[in-house]
Amino acid sequence: MSKLPRIVVLATGGTIAGSAASAASSAHYQAATVPVTALLDAVPALKSVARLEAEQVAQVDSKDMGFALWARLQARVAFWCAQPDVAGVVVTHGTDTLEETAMLLHLSCAVPVPVVMTAAMRPSTSLSADGPLNLLDAVRVAAHPEARGRGVLVVLNQQIHAARDVVKAHTSAVDAFVSPVGGPLGFVQDELVSFMRAPLRRVERSWPLPAGEWPLVEIVPSYAQPSRIVVDALVAAGAAGLVVAAAGNGSIHEALAAALADAARAGVAVVRSSRTGAGHVSIPALPNPGAGLFVSAGDLNPYKARALLLLALARDPRLAADPGRLQQCFAQC
Repeated sequence: MSKLPRIVVLATGGTIAGSAASAASSAHYQAATVPVTALLDAVPALKSVARLEAEQVAQVDSKDMGFALWARLQARVAFWCAQPDVAGVVVTHGTDTLEETAMLLHLSCAVPVPVVMTAAMRPSTSLSADGPLNLLDAVRVAAHPEARGRGVLVVLNQQIHAARDVVKAHTSAVDAFVSPVGGPLGFVQDELVSFMRAPLRRVERSWPLPAGEWPLVEIVPSYAQPSRIVVDALVAAGAAGLVVAAAGNGSIHEALAAALADAARAGVAVVRSSRTGAGHVSIPALPNPGAGLFVSAGDLNPYKARALLLLALARDPRLAADPGRLQQCFAQC
């Protein structure tokens, strides 16, 4: 019998580690209460898939995710991926900000070792809790030879997604996560791990995280009759970048567009995304006061676009005043 692969599970809390007073409750519970060791003990089948090592990186509700925890998690992922006998890393995470952390790891963990994120929509104490199967499937994917070199992956509800593409699209359903543009990469069914396609948007080298203070990058929505107050206030506060959650194909109300154009001329990076949830924001920009000054987020939603913009400006602050080069970052990642 061959030796089982060594898989490291890094836990950060979330609903998968949540508990409720009643097993009948799946909506009212306390996230991040169950330690990772208990999560693993609840899935005996894991012992037949891999030799597991667990580390409790954090124990938080992912709505409270922050830069310091991002940096700590990325450092632990990088550390374990550098160990020659580690076949894969699994990250348990809350669902609220999973897509943002997934984007961050996609950019900052360009390693051949499989890095697989997973989560749950129901707490561990719930009837029909989805966490145990998601965890088992994530370990199966991390241990699978075909998972190598595919970038950071997300495994939920028996589906395998690219971390760059996956988004949360429902408040409570177990099939809340989708990849709206390209669809999932594959699926897991019991012992079968099947990849149907490979992700094409993969970074060749890991992007460094800020060593000190992170740049101020915020999201500004466009809607019927917005004022320019928020944009002007953010520029005055020293914003390095702004992501617009625009309507439709990146359409921005004329009053907001004028404020954003002034921000861009002042050296603030302005990225147009869409609030619709799917689709690609066209290049060049639609006619508005900021034409030629704004960057398209492509098919990234505002939250993923913000994660990319944070790291891009941290790596090279000069990109804020160079929309052409910044556009290349979004086109390549």
